[in-house]
Amino acid sequence: MSMIATRELLSPPAQCTFEARDWEVLAQHWYPVARVQDIEAKPVAAQLLDVPLVLFRTTAGITIARDICPHRGVPLSMGWVERDEIVCPYHGLHYGADGRCSKIPAQPDLTRISPRFTLKTFPVVERFGLVWTSLHSLEPNLPHLPTWDDPEHQAILPPWVDIAGSSGRQLEGFIDVAHFAWVHHEAFADRDNPVVPSYDTQLTDYGLRTEYWSGVSNYPKALQHLEPEGFRWLRVFDVYPPFSAVLTVHFPDDGRLCILNAACPVSARKTRLFVPLTRNFDKTGSLEDVYAFNAQIFAEDQAIVESQRPEDLPLDPLLEAHFQADRSSTAYRRILLNMGLGRQQVG
Repeated sequence: MSMIATRELLSPPAQCTFEARDWEVLAQHWYPVARVQDIEAKPVAAQLLDVPLVLFRTTAGITIARDICPHRGVPLSMGWVERDEIVCPYHGLHYGADGRCSKIPAQPDLTRISPRFTLKTFPVVERFGLVWTSLHSLEPNLPHLPTWDDPEHQAILPPWVDIAGSSGRQLEGFIDVAHFAWVHHEAFADRDNPVVPSYDTQLTDYGLRTEYWSGVSNYPKALQHLEPEGFRWLRVFDVYPPFSAVLTVHFPDDGRLCILNAACPVSARKTRLFVPLTRNFDKTGSLEDVYAFNAQIFAEDQAIVESQRPEDLPLDPLLEAHFQADRSSTAYRRILLNMGLGRQQVG
């Protein structure tokens, strides 16, 4: 994990789309902002909680900094990496992996550069093929996906998805089991099988766990002939607030599919979704088929999330109606409320 060069905490940005209190709470947590494989020779722009970030790679690893040159406010993501330093495209200032300015070309004989020419950098953790960071926290509080490093499981990292909706709405949709028959009827579910059996949801030290048994197949429609007659599917959801969850699907013959839904709150109304997944079956199968099936499911969810009103996930239980199958989502909303989010909704 990289060190933070300047330790003063950020304030909510001027054009913040979050309520100030919500932003302060969310800034304490960790989120993925890019795939490791996408950070190569050129700087990469990202955004987290309305804060523009730049990611660049040196021999020291990946650095994440605020995407602004302290000299004249130009995004450093427009620049390039040269001799292990990121270079501002406006005046050629050089910054190292620690955020310190090492060179001002207009004044080559300058021996001491003011510390005001220092980038605001953030901690970095590489895990599950993703680059994680936090705006305020130094201690990583990441979700658990132990199968990612298990040699018996194949690790797969599909392309990320941009969603014009809130991360809370997206995460709640991921753990909602009542929508399968209606939203995913073309991918794997069946509108003639909409009943949601009673299921168990428990609070945990990390968040929430739900175990859901049903007859809804997880095979794509074209492969459902492979399902043993009478097979019951177990889906286990582990929720890591605020915006991550792991779904473990138990397949026939001890097969396991684990899907990490890791939502990055780009802004209050935009989410970048990363979905690392693992499986211990069909490990020589087509990755393109995995990508396509994954894209189909999340596109179906995306259309719903982008249409929901209000855009923010309502945490006051009186703002929306609920039925029994909403047990997981109502518990998730209570957790967010207890974290200090959504206080403006309930006065």
